[in-house]
Amino acid sequence: MSSDRPASAGATFSAILTLPFGGLGVRADRRCILELVFLPPGTRAIAPDTPLAERAATQLLAWIDDPDRPFDLPLAERGTPFQRRVWTAISAIPRGTHRTYGEIAGGMNSAARAVGQACGANPFPIVVPCHRVVAAGGSLGGFANSTGGYLLDTKRWLLQFEAGR
Repeated sequence: MSSDRPASAGATFSAILTLPFGGLGVRADRRCILELVFLPPGTRAIAPDTPLAERAATQLLAWIDDPDRPFDLPLAERGTPFQRRVWTAISAIPRGTHRTYGEIAGGMNSAARAVGQACGANPFPIVVPCHRVVAAGGSLGGFANSTGGYLLDTKRWLLQFEAGR
């Protein structure tokens, strides 16, 4: 998919944050974070409407000040067992570094394309830092099921931001 439209573009958000790279929508219920969604630059901010959305907003904004700050958000149980294994592997990549889809796949006895699909399905970007996974040869690869536009610009920004801290 090469569209800039996020999969959850019509979703109602519990909060929308304005971050240096663009908007970030937070969907939460009373128990857990359901999804984080990258939104285009210029998206209007929306104040958190639940205590958990406020907690997520506070932690995400603090992350901008200190990208080594850990998150302690309750995340919804999402994805297939394989996707969750990929997301766990991604979460172990240190800030300021990256791994290729193939490197992660090799450690899981899988294929790079399957890892890329799991990255694209990641419902918790930044918290699960899928931006740290790149294509072989150092190219960015895709991001959030997109190969261009503001989503790839977001990945580029995130990698540069973390590398410079």
